[in-house]
Amino acid sequence: MAEQTIKRVGVVARSTNREAIRTALELADWLERRRIEVALDETSLRTREGDGGSAFRPQEAYDLVIVLGGDGTLLAVGRSLEHEVPILGVNLGTLGFLTELPRADLYPSLVKVLAGSFRIEQRSLFDVVLRRTGGNVSTFRAFNDAVITKAALSHIITLSVWVQGDLVARLRCDGLIVSTPSGSTAYNLSAGGPILSPDLPAALLTPICAHTLTLRPIVVPDGGPIEVVLETQGEEVYLTVDGQEGNHVSYRDRVIVRRSSSSVNLVRITGRGFYESLREKLKWGG
Repeated sequence: MAEQTIKRVGVVARSTNREAIRTALELADWLERRRIEVALDETSLRTREGDGGSAFRPQEAYDLVIVLGGDGTLLAVGRSLEHEVPILGVNLGTLGFLTELPRADLYPSLVKVLAGSFRIEQRSLFDVVLRRTGGNVSTFRAFNDAVITKAALSHIITLSVWVQGDLVARLRCDGLIVSTPSGSTAYNLSAGGPILSPDLPAALLTPICAHTLTLRPIVVPDGGPIEVVLETQGEEVYLTVDGQEGNHVSYRDRVIVRRSSSSVNLVRITGRGFYESLREKLKWGG
């Protein structure tokens, strides 16, 4: 990407993190001094003194979006964008599998980005549809995962799982994680699922506390529909997408998951690859 093509940048800070908001305001000034138009998230915009500038809107097109926070903030932004905009994540959180940079490297790295010295790593998204027996439909987009799970005081539930029209299993369990490769290092990993390279065209089905020990995580193609049907009556069950949004699920409701036609474009500047990130974040050594 050539330097002059970056003319409009969205800056989104985690709204509950004061350091992130301070960094967003400082960053906006830095970019505007270079004659780059900046759109700030609403919280940062309200905090800015004087002429605050324009507000970041996910439905609009930008040449670059900079996310200041942790993986959760990046997940929310990545799901919401209506254009495939390059996203640069700056980690102000804890582990940070998706975010590319620590705060200390922000400005030296931005100089490289504005000069076109970066690459794009494409990550898949899932379209998630909750289809109720009464005909109502709710739609979501998942960056990490869609999770169907019982409430804390509910009993074990039964889920029928279908992949591309074929019955995989009827699971008696606390729930099921349907994960993208990006999400394989999130809830899926905690539940005992495998780690997938993010460039694989696959989905992970990981049971949560299965009643039968032979029910193990399985990797399936992400192109055809993955369909999960709740077969249990009278229990509180929820669909949660990326741990941030969702809805309750009733008896015989269907959750349908397939790969989205949209994807997330993550900006990569460092030479660090996926496996090096695993060694570093998970303390594998080497």
